[in-house]
Amino acid sequence: MKGYNPHEIEEKWQKIWEREGVFKSSEGKGKKKYVLEMFPYPSGRIHMGHVRNYTIGDAIARIHKMKGFNVLHPMGWDAFGLPAENAAIKQGIHPAKWTDENIAYMKNQLKRLGFSYDWSREIATCKKDYYRWNQWIFLKMLERGIAYRKEATVNWCPHDETVLANEQVIDGKCWRCGTEIIQKSVPSWYLKITAYAERLLKDLEKLEGKWPERVIAQQRQWIGRSEGALIRFKVEDETIEVFTTRPDTLFGATFLILAPEHPSVEKLAKKGGRYKEVKAFIEKLKGLSTRERSLVKEKEGEFLGVYAENPANGERIPVWTANYVLYEYGTGAIMAVPAHDQRDYEFAMKYRLPIKYVVMPAEEIRDKAYEGEGILKDSGPFTGMHSSEAKRKMPNWFKEKGFGEPKVTYRLRDWNISRQRYWGTPIPVIYCDKCGIVPVPYEDLPVELPTDVRFTGKGNPLATSEEFVKTKCPKCGSTARRETDTMDTFFDSSWYFLRYCDPTNSIEPFSKEKADYWMPVDIYIGGIEHAVLHLLYARFFQKFLYDLGLVKDEEPFEYLLTQGMVLKRWVSIGKLMEHLGISEDDDIEDLKKRIHEVFG
Repeated sequence: MKGYNPHEIEEKWQKIWEREGVFKSSEGKGKKKYVLEMFPYPSGRIHMGHVRNYTIGDAIARIHKMKGFNVLHPMGWDAFGLPAENAAIKQGIHPAKWTDENIAYMKNQLKRLGFSYDWSREIATCKKDYYRWNQWIFLKMLERGIAYRKEATVNWCPHDETVLANEQVIDGKCWRCGTEIIQKSVPSWYLKITAYAERLLKDLEKLEGKWPERVIAQQRQWIGRSEGALIRFKVEDETIEVFTTRPDTLFGATFLILAPEHPSVEKLAKKGGRYKEVKAFIEKLKGLSTRERSLVKEKEGEFLGVYAENPANGERIPVWTANYVLYEYGTGAIMAVPAHDQRDYEFAMKYRLPIKYVVMPAEEIRDKAYEGEGILKDSGPFTGMHSSEAKRKMPNWFKEKGFGEPKVTYRLRDWNISRQRYWGTPIPVIYCDKCGIVPVPYEDLPVELPTDVRFTGKGNPLATSEEFVKTKCPKCGSTARRETDTMDTFFDSSWYFLRYCDPTNSIEPFSKEKADYWMPVDIYIGGIEHAVLHLLYARFFQKFLYDLGLVKDEEPFEYLLTQGMVLKRWVSIGKLMEHLGISEDDDIEDLKKRIHEVFG
């Protein structure tokens, strides 16, 4: 051969590989290796980030195949999502057509690159033979109380007009479009991921040495386990619960603060004759995101006009609402101990509220809160005790006295999966005026997306389909209406690796026998940006399916490789030398040294 002709050579062998089924896999052929890269969104074109990720996986899969392993190396499409719907709005093309065309183009690109995929196992999450099983899993979660509906203040993207989970808010902005999110009260469907918080946290120990330390650390921080006490304060004829990690400071609590969104705020303000002032304060905060609220420098609040009783000493303490207390953290209420919390100290100083030191360090305290440990004073039977000992003993004392108990809480919050969009999995629920919330019977799955929708860019397109919305109640036969929210697309990607084990199964999501053979994924390759999104959700789903008896392992991915990012920044050599202060006469080794110092 005079020269390498890629079109001639590569296409020839790729056709042979496909004809001979070289990369097809089946169960029961000895030692297995499941090699998987995170599947792509069919955006239209493969980019260099894809190529980097998939080349790593391809090399690993081929090496194991040459070593005699039975290798599963599949590929598919994370095909639901907003870009397809946005294309429908802007270009007048149906999301299904846009998605199918993109899949066809990208699939051809991947084949031309010669990756060793078993294309017979290809899946696309927008196909009804896949999302039917999303709905099946949801119904199983509903049966077990893991899926539930409630109205709550949520993260709302005003650009995409949809709800976002906490994990999808990055620096106060929508993870997809970058718009500043706002808080809005919306009835939504949730998954009780908090029921799995302790298991998700504990099982990170199994992944140490196999997953990047940074990913494990991020998940630990996001789950955020805290030990402390739950304390009940009496306010008028209500009881306000507070969680604290500093039960040793209860005798120093001089006021109570409720988050503006707390359901008791407006009721208490009416009783205290402060409704008008408090309502105006709440309205002023409505446009602020959770992140903006958590970072406020200027602490502001309003007195509710009522008082609570400190259960430890019987003291009468005022009840406030304030901008720096967030409803989604803890119970949405705090006992303010300004002597031992700097934020409370700043608030107390501004509004001239009492400051009472009950934990004493060796040196005198002036002009600030003391947040460390020390010896308790003015703390009833605990006076003279070290705060570390008091933290252990006081919660049990609260329990004996009947106003509290030891408590473990988590930063993790339940996952809001409702999205007010069309291009997603329909939530299989029906609303009946007589029967209430009625799950769609399993035999009626899938609930299919309708075609008679209008894409205007405003509101939920699914709600415009009369054919879809109007239905019959499965229980009583009365006229009823379907849920028009669709599922967060992270639902789709939370179990797709299991469907690859049995992609054409029409009886169940996957065969347990086949999943037991292939799972867990031996090496999983993808971006670290999914540390507390996809990777956390996938672990949650795996544990739920384990509880159903459908899988044998509680963790889905044995080893995780985060491949890094391919950046598009380009700098000319001349500009780089100018930036580094290097001339053409400088020694090449010095050039290498300086570049290394700047870019690592």
